[in-house]
Amino acid sequence: MIFQLDHTDSFPDPRYGNPDGFYAVGGEISPERLAKAYPMGIFPYFSFRHEPIIWWAPQERFVIHSDEIHVSHSMRNMINKRRYRCTINEAFADVLAGCACTDDRIDEDNAWLGPDLLDTWMILNEQGHAKSVEVWDGEELVGGLYGFVCGRAFIGDSMFSLVPSASKLAQIHLARYMEKQGGGIIDCQLETPHLKSMGARYISYEVYLESTLSKDVLLWP
Repeated sequence: MIFQLDHTDSFPDPRYGNPDGFYAVGGEISPERLAKAYPMGIFPYFSFRHEPIIWWAPQERFVIHSDEIHVSHSMRNMINKRRYRCTINEAFADVLAGCACTDDRIDEDNAWLGPDLLDTWMILNEQGHAKSVEVWDGEELVGGLYGFVCGRAFIGDSMFSLVPSASKLAQIHLARYMEKQGGGIIDCQLETPHLKSMGARYISYEVYLESTLSKDVLLWP
């Protein structure tokens, strides 16, 4: 079943959506709606920012467990050289801009991360619902990622790299930080070879909710 959303912030149970994850259309994106959607495993993903919003809620979730992240030999060498340093939530707006604007993405017709959504994510960050990971070369931001945080989960939304493997470095730093906080999952949303090579695997929706709705929350800067 594909649901038609209205302008309220309520969501039908995702378990009644399509098995492939195509869950709903319509509604609008606001901080309040996203704050309800992400912990339920619902996220917006659409091709053109001016078309109706498409919402997804896969019943099999592609995630990286913080204690299972794979660090390749080349990434270990990159980390050991200590050229780059990583931080958490020190430059959220800059990471957001990097994800939106790198390679002039924001000017493309199919760029969904437009000005309105950027403002929404800034509000979520101010409310403590969204965090970023930054990769620095000296004082220059060269990569990073951002996402929604809830329970013992980090739900990744987008990433960017200005140097090779910067986004991988950000993911490794994120997983190690989460592990120090007792462990959790990084929701990758969509399967890619890059994420699979880093240890991402599928878990059931029920197991996923145990992390996103956990009362034992991770601590974030």
